[in-house]
Amino acid sequence: MNSLQYNQDLITFESTSIFSNIPISDYIQKTLTKLGFSTERLEYEDDNGVQKVNIIGKKGEGYGGMAYFGHTDVVPADPWFTKEHGAFSPIIKENKLYGRGSCDMKGSIACMMAAVEQVSEAELKKPIYITCTADEEIGYGGAKYVAQNSKYYREMVDGESHGIIGEPTMLEVVYAHKGTYGFVATSKGKAAHSSTREGINANLAIIPFLTEMKKIHDETENDPSWHNDEFAPPTLSWNIGINDNTKAINITPPQSVCTVYFRPMPGQNAEILIERARKAAEKNGIEFDLRSQANSLYVDPKSEFVKEVLQLTGKTTPRTVSYGTDGTMLSAMKKIIVFGPGDIAQAHTHDEWIDLDQLEKGTKIYSKLIRHWCC
Repeated sequence: MNSLQYNQDLITFESTSIFSNIPISDYIQKTLTKLGFSTERLEYEDDNGVQKVNIIGKKGEGYGGMAYFGHTDVVPADPWFTKEHGAFSPIIKENKLYGRGSCDMKGSIACMMAAVEQVSEAELKKPIYITCTADEEIGYGGAKYVAQNSKYYREMVDGESHGIIGEPTMLEVVYAHKGTYGFVATSKGKAAHSSTREGINANLAIIPFLTEMKKIHDETENDPSWHNDEFAPPTLSWNIGINDNTKAINITPPQSVCTVYFRPMPGQNAEILIERARKAAEKNGIEFDLRSQANSLYVDPKSEFVKEVLQLTGKTTPRTVSYGTDGTMLSAMKKIIVFGPGDIAQAHTHDEWIDLDQLEKGTKIYSKLIRHWCC
């Protein structure tokens, strides 16, 4: 099968992160087995009690070689841009394949599977590893589980395999991305008619807390010590959200919630900001809950590994991206970059698509990398 056919198959699985990814994982495990891989199946239950699966495959003997990483979950597809076909019914129009996950990142997995088909087992001198994780879109839970529990992942680390995270980069070589941190601060009061003094307005406690959050925002935007010009934007994007969920204007708000999500860059100590926010919450009697915590990814752009990938892919300069990947949980890998088909601008959109030309090029380059590192 070619990458288009694989991608069409993968899109048909409704693998939004809130659901189990068992069906698509079964398909991937079956496909890898047909392609000559031995497989490792790691199952776990997410925080909502939903069963999730990671599939890790190895083809060939020994250590080293190439290690590919992709994820099977997708973001929700509501709304979808047309009633002619659903988000999980792939369709081709004007040289584009439409469907949720077509770009992020089932297309990349499809390219890797198609590339493997082009290399016979007899040619392999070093192994090919393929890892397909769950929950990348909601906190990298699958990759974390793999890093902690997979025997094949330990092989990749010990054997210094050449790692490729197949997120969409338009087949540009990415050596670094930002991390992701998120917390929720909740002020609790008491609802009552606003004409009385029976209520406790939760917003009154959140206001000074918000003042401190605004101060942190301004400092990280203006203080060069929180900047990194390797990225665009060069700041950590301290994003503040607020909501008291009060249904009428004459009710004393019983709850007020502030959310903050930010993206620290390599070399920055995000814990300083977390502790500052935590202390501000304690000072104002507000509950503080750190919901997500993932570090940045960084590989020296002048390293021999990055130079080698640039030469193999016909590129001259590596770059960075501001989004996160499973790479945040794969820091034990000494050689790892982000490199995949498709444009991140198409990911998570109401009309997600991938250019068919990107699927063809992705397959060709992945095949070239396999032959270089494994044959």
